[in-house]
Amino acid sequence: MAAARRRLSVGLGLAGLACALLGGCLLLAGPRIVRRQVIQNVRIDPNSISFQMWKDIPVPFYLTVYFFEVLNPKQVLRGEKPVLSQRGPYVYREYRFKTNITFYDNDTVSYLEYRHLFFQPDLSNGTEDEYIVVPNIMMMGAAVMMEKLPAFVKFLLSGALASLKQEAFMNRTVGEIMWGYDDPLIDAINLIVPGLLPFKGKFGLFMDFNNSNSGLFTVNTGVKNISQVHMVDSWNGMKMVNYWRSSQCNMINGTAGEMWPPFLSPTFLDFYSPDACRSMRLVYEQSGDFKGVPTYRFVAPKTLFANGTDYPPNEGFCPCMQSGILNVSTCRLNAPMFISHPHFYNADPSLVNAVEGLHPNKDQHGLFLDLHPMTGIPMNCSIKLQLNLYIKHVSGITQTGKIKPVVLPLLWFAESGSIEGSVLKQFYTNLVLLPSVLEYLQYTLLGLSVPLIISAAVLMAVRKEKCSLFWSSNKKSSDSNKTNQATSAKKLPPVKGTVLREARL
Repeated sequence: MAAARRRLSVGLGLAGLACALLGGCLLLAGPRIVRRQVIQNVRIDPNSISFQMWKDIPVPFYLTVYFFEVLNPKQVLRGEKPVLSQRGPYVYREYRFKTNITFYDNDTVSYLEYRHLFFQPDLSNGTEDEYIVVPNIMMMGAAVMMEKLPAFVKFLLSGALASLKQEAFMNRTVGEIMWGYDDPLIDAINLIVPGLLPFKGKFGLFMDFNNSNSGLFTVNTGVKNISQVHMVDSWNGMKMVNYWRSSQCNMINGTAGEMWPPFLSPTFLDFYSPDACRSMRLVYEQSGDFKGVPTYRFVAPKTLFANGTDYPPNEGFCPCMQSGILNVSTCRLNAPMFISHPHFYNADPSLVNAVEGLHPNKDQHGLFLDLHPMTGIPMNCSIKLQLNLYIKHVSGITQTGKIKPVVLPLLWFAESGSIEGSVLKQFYTNLVLLPSVLEYLQYTLLGLSVPLIISAAVLMAVRKEKCSLFWSSNKKSSDSNKTNQATSAKKLPPVKGTVLREARL
């Protein structure tokens, strides 16, 4: 029985030590193993898991477009406030893929990324054949651009506009506004002011958006330094752009807006947007999860499109108007174009009040990015921007009537996508489930080691106590016997010598 207890205590002790050792090893080595796997698989390397995802983005992206129809164009010409009605959405499935992928010895890779858009009638509220009344973008834009030119030039333009029957507002289909329409005004403007418009024939707001690339990006691969993966090294061969008035505003910061370096901190992230002609910074808002995958949400700060008065670092993006709109004329052929959040969300209230029909709110009009912080891969995103045209009465061009100066919304769009299906399942299994199993296993082993070692110690202590009691009992018995013998000896009478002698005889 004692031997069995001894074997049991030794077995429990060894099992406890084994659990403690294995749990300790997992505690120390587990995070390193996961980190090494992340580093190997998020860098831009043909052998990494994410390379194919980076090359041909498997995430279903959608471009959702809403137009602002002008309901009272005649009244606007008389100087009244524009009344707008939002139309749409008009939804397009967006496919992205990279070509001309070239790796260099300095740990960078260059590529061209193309976008193809396909109209989705089932997801849209309307068709591309629907007509919408919007400002005559070419005419009103050209009028503002020529405002400071000599009077005779504006007189020539006004005459050309009259002969071409051009008016301040036009009734065009969604497809024409998006993808282009033949406009004789373009050739007329180039004839009157050569070089004012560096294109001819067709004009459309998204004409250069479909079946085209966003420029030659050169980014870091992260093979030598994982903290630099996806960070832009140059765009179209430039380390800085030259659209703005300060070197800080002209800097190309962050990534190309598709992925970020792993092990993100909840602070901010930067990316360069060719569509906005500038780098943009989003700030951390909150932690959450997307279908079981932990995420950090980043949103646009109110200062993103603030003017230089309200936010001095943005002074380089001026000349500015109210806060909440960005003047992109310097990178849009000097046309009086502005970008903002949809419905002038986070903008100066005067912009919203200058028209009727806008209802800004965060849920519908705020942009966001939900990133997996361990890998820097977006799980869910929606980038929303609004295109606006500055229109006004221009002296000498009669077609502008008495229009009061106003930044008029033309449309807003959202590029949205989220990881789903087999890609989400693989992502969840490899980067969430397995690390979680390892984490739980290490704490389970460490937790088991404590009761096992305690049990072994208790059994050992009990065994020692029993042994101690046994030897103590034996010792007391022995001492008692000796005492009894001594007492008996004292009670015996003394033996006399005569008796001994008689016995010998």
